[in-house]
Amino acid sequence: MWQSLDFLESLDKEKLALRSRIFISLHLTQFAPFLSNAIFSSSSSSLSLLSCSPRLPLIRTSHAHSLSIKASSSSSSTAIADPEGIKVNSVPTKPIEGQKTGTSGLRKKVKVFKQENYLANWIQALFNSLPPEDYKNGHLVLGGDGRYFNKEAAQIIIKIAAGNGVGKIMVGRDGIMSTPAVSAVIRKQKAIANGGFIMSASHNPGGPEYDWGIKFNYSSGQPAPESITDKIYGNTLSISEIKMADIPDVDLSSLGVTNFGNFSVEVVDPVSDYLELMENVFDFPLIRSLLSRSDFRYKLFVFDAMHAVTGAYAKPIFVEKLGAKPDSILNGVPLEDFGHGHPDPNLTYARDLVAIMYGENGPDFGAASDGDGDRNMILGKGFFVTPSDSVAIIAANAQEAIPYFKSGPKGLARSMPTSGALDRVAEKLKLPFFEVPTGWKFFGNLMDARKLSVCGEESFGTGSDHIREKDGIWAVLAWLSIVAHRNKDKKPGEKLISVSDVVKAHWATYGRNFFSRYDYEECESEGANKMIGYLRDLVSKSKAGDKYGNYVLQFADDFAYTDPVDGSVASKQGVRFVFTDGSRIIFRLSGTGSAGATVRIYIEQFEPDVSKHEMDAQSALKPLIDLALSVSKLRDFTGREKPTVIT
Repeated sequence: MWQSLDFLESLDKEKLALRSRIFISLHLTQFAPFLSNAIFSSSSSSLSLLSCSPRLPLIRTSHAHSLSIKASSSSSSTAIADPEGIKVNSVPTKPIEGQKTGTSGLRKKVKVFKQENYLANWIQALFNSLPPEDYKNGHLVLGGDGRYFNKEAAQIIIKIAAGNGVGKIMVGRDGIMSTPAVSAVIRKQKAIANGGFIMSASHNPGGPEYDWGIKFNYSSGQPAPESITDKIYGNTLSISEIKMADIPDVDLSSLGVTNFGNFSVEVVDPVSDYLELMENVFDFPLIRSLLSRSDFRYKLFVFDAMHAVTGAYAKPIFVEKLGAKPDSILNGVPLEDFGHGHPDPNLTYARDLVAIMYGENGPDFGAASDGDGDRNMILGKGFFVTPSDSVAIIAANAQEAIPYFKSGPKGLARSMPTSGALDRVAEKLKLPFFEVPTGWKFFGNLMDARKLSVCGEESFGTGSDHIREKDGIWAVLAWLSIVAHRNKDKKPGEKLISVSDVVKAHWATYGRNFFSRYDYEECESEGANKMIGYLRDLVSKSKAGDKYGNYVLQFADDFAYTDPVDGSVASKQGVRFVFTDGSRIIFRLSGTGSAGATVRIYIEQFEPDVSKHEMDAQSALKPLIDLALSVSKLRDFTGREKPTVIT
């Protein structure tokens, strides 16, 4: 059983000690590189919605067809020292360019990962990068968002894990397990789980012509730190062979254990452990009382799973546990191509939900999550809650509305591009506050050091220290808890407090940070990089007091961060122009895409005047938006006339 805060904090000292051991090991230990060549076929069939009804585990031997693995050179594979009961082949391979991870793993087009040994090289390079004691005879978790190529990839990962001496792989049924759930399972199984693989390209589209991704989370459930990912990349440049177990493919369609000598694969229910954790974090009876009120209009609540992984979690949590109507789940069947959609929960791509929420008789509460379940969007009736406001409002209400925070948050943090709304909450509540680079791994160190409880990114990521990933369903439950708490004493027939009421009350207390993000997706990398280079040169020549139209510069820099826990430094994290009135313009290249470059421009302006809080954000920010486009010369460098997405 979960043990609430005491259990969730029990990893912290172990993790800090482990980080020191990893750092030393990575710099002193030399590993022989390995790899192989994989040829496989893939199916484009859709995944059906997972059933969460209990099933008895089975002990079985695998009977599925084997994935073909062959050497990438004229040299044939050779048998090497085997784990007990398993034959392991050493298969020659060669380095492949372009395997450096971004802010959250390695992401490329499916056709790239299907190249000979592309995935296998990276997986073997990972094992070559870890201290053997972190995986030998240990347990690893494997999950994914259900996208195209996951089934084939899972078999490759399992065989390489067995070949490198891993004792057990725990994999979600059909290879499905959300990113937050993988983190939760790793943390629950802390005595035996050494980390886990997540097969996902997050919010990017799926299918044969689209995106795939892989990342590794360490023993506290957080994404691998840069000390590990840098080592992986270095090993991809020198890899020469793979350790590949000669075992058949494993049937991942039903719960049970398959044994191969001392190695085993356990297929687990992807929902149960995560659901148990959510019941310990939130007051489910309180939320159920909101969703069951007779004075809410039809379809009070709508959740759009976007045909992604949270379709497997929505019915068990929102319908079966919390009493929402079955038809309140939109696009609830996980599909390998996300129903030909783009599983990014924003106003552009979650168009089905937006149309419902902005309709004449729209529901009171709407939410969506992304491909792997770690992002979220919150909507009221005809009202959009920006991610920057969302994390600030959750933090401001956490102690009174969410049992997990009954003693109050330890600290708050946001990514640098996220608006300063959270800063104002931290100041009012007298809580420690941290500004970190984009990438959830930067929050993990602070959590392990017990410095941080609630955090978020403007890119629709919100979370807390209950796990070490952002968590889409957690954010939805947090908002339902806040609305339920505000209405718990309302009698039938009394006017209820809505999502928009909660937001406007927050603005009245803290002021409003008008915020917008312009995304220019799949720009030519050369032009995008030249633009950032130009801006960095401009920053180097700037000084306080410089005039930019009606704005006076306070400072300009290329954001750098020194981790207060381990002293590591992250540089070149985004070009900032900060003005004397608190307004900001920020320019970044995103590391979450699979092709080209995504240019992101962030614009923010603080407004304390309540009479101006209901202005349209684009209207309020227009002078700054025009200034950002002019200063960056974006059109000249990229050729783009309009952004792909405006948030």
